[in-house]
Amino acid sequence: MTAIYFEAHGGPEQLRLAQRPIPEARGDLALVRVGAFSLNGFDPMVLRGIPELPIPLPMIPCADCAGEIVALGETERDAWKIGDRVSVVPLQPGRGMMGETLPGVAAQYCLAPLSALLPLPANLSFVDAAALPTAYGTAMRMMTHRAEVMRGERVLVLGAGGGVGVACVQIAKLRGAEVIACAEDEAALTKLRALGADHVIDARTDVLGEIIRLFGKPSIWGGGGVDVVVDFLGGADWRRSIACLTRGGRLVTCGASAGAQVATDLRYVWSFELDIRGSNGWTIEDQRDVIALAAERRLEPVIHAVRPMSSYGEALSELMARRVVGKSVIVVDEAGAASRSDCPPTRL
Repeated sequence: MTAIYFEAHGGPEQLRLAQRPIPEARGDLALVRVGAFSLNGFDPMVLRGIPELPIPLPMIPCADCAGEIVALGETERDAWKIGDRVSVVPLQPGRGMMGETLPGVAAQYCLAPLSALLPLPANLSFVDAAALPTAYGTAMRMMTHRAEVMRGERVLVLGAGGGVGVACVQIAKLRGAEVIACAEDEAALTKLRALGADHVIDARTDVLGEIIRLFGKPSIWGGGGVDVVVDFLGGADWRRSIACLTRGGRLVTCGASAGAQVATDLRYVWSFELDIRGSNGWTIEDQRDVIALAAERRLEPVIHAVRPMSSYGEALSELMARRVVGKSVIVVDEAGAASRSDCPPTRL
């Protein structure tokens, strides 16, 4: 099969496109022909290497895909058949994360446990379905189960131009919130406004000042500020996120792309009775929910670009340069991806 992989950590120059053995469906594993897969913010981190996380090499990157079953192992076959269209759940409890500690999906085929498969409605394309698992599953968990966003609440989303940020904006709007989206360039802000954000703020400006201008200064007696801040950036702006919250507000985080070591002024936490809530990934139920919303056309995945496998390096470089709004998707065309098995690896 044609696959993208890397044998050493570094930048996009480490990526190769070449033939790899087709994995074998055995036991409770299914072989899935990948129709499309998408990139996520952790893909460049895995490529560069994460000191605290041993990553087996060679590694096929990427976690999110949709496709169809082409082979089944020997056990538990009753619920599935050859040809079933599926969404693969990449975060597998007890096993790991695909594209991180398990082989990823940037290939013509991937293996997945039957317990990590969800049926894909006929009206949902592989491209749209491939955009959903990590970004939209994470956002679903953050907005519904952790932040518990309610109708009429004000929700400030930092880093709103990325995959998770865009999904948080969309799901918060679905829940009836007034959404304030922050991003760092005008193109992203224009897109977020078109997606339904009630207010957009250039993250390079005084975000706290703009929140105070819009809603008033938060008071320990109530009023002003926002009810929920979504902050998966961390870093130097963490204190600003705390200061934007109204009394009884919630700050929810699922990452720290700008730095994990942050300063928290505890006077804000006790005086305003704030909650700081972590959100770690998503569950199979969250992924099932976003698939249902997409199939019902209540949630439309935001697709930044669709490219062939040979353009994966370009897509990754664009992601690393923070020029992506929403999700970059790669389509796997079996005829176009195929090459002779004795061809040397091609740099992407």
